[in-house]
Amino acid sequence: MGHITDKLEWRDLSIWRGDRCLQKGLSGQLDGGQALTLRGSNGCGKTTLIRTLCGLSEAEAGEVLWGGLPVSRRRSEFYAELAYSGHALGLKPDLTPQENLHFSQGLRGKSCNETELLSNLGLERCRELPVRQLSAGQKQRAAIAAVLGSDANIWALDEPFTHLDAAGCSWLSQQFNEHLAAGGRLLLAAHQSTGINADWEHVLDLSGVAT
Repeated sequence: MGHITDKLEWRDLSIWRGDRCLQKGLSGQLDGGQALTLRGSNGCGKTTLIRTLCGLSEAEAGEVLWGGLPVSRRRSEFYAELAYSGHALGLKPDLTPQENLHFSQGLRGKSCNETELLSNLGLERCRELPVRQLSAGQKQRAAIAAVLGSDANIWALDEPFTHLDAAGCSWLSQQFNEHLAAGGRLLLAAHQSTGINADWEHVLDLSGVAT
């Protein structure tokens, strides 16, 4: 991962679900070496906000900028620096976790120690089973592997600690801190403590600002 100087900024965002305003007037930025962790009750807009900041959903008002320009005008450059794992995991069900990881690596022209990464996520015994045969938790960990192996600057993950045991959570926190120490960025939705260095993490509780 190279050092990226472009800023990710958002200005006066309003996000809605149907005819209900979830959040309004959200502004901020995410520089290298910083994490933004979203907390809040179900339905307060955590997932919608992450998707909006990643350019995957449109805000009703406001804008998201990458390097001072709207993400909509720099999609190719922005997406080259983004790795996202949300509720729709983006896995090919007939491929194994290792094949899915290898496929995502190939799309980015990257390589990693696939066996070691999958083992650290608790997928060693099922890495050669088709994803369609895996449990929900195993599928989520396979999707996380694609993010961690991406070499992208921005990692965006929705509830990544769900279904991980204590050792898995500790290992994932370590990966997050190493990514930030190297100048990477994190966008997370998480109910529990992330284990991220407090000097690098900003926590935004959307329950307190929801309308």
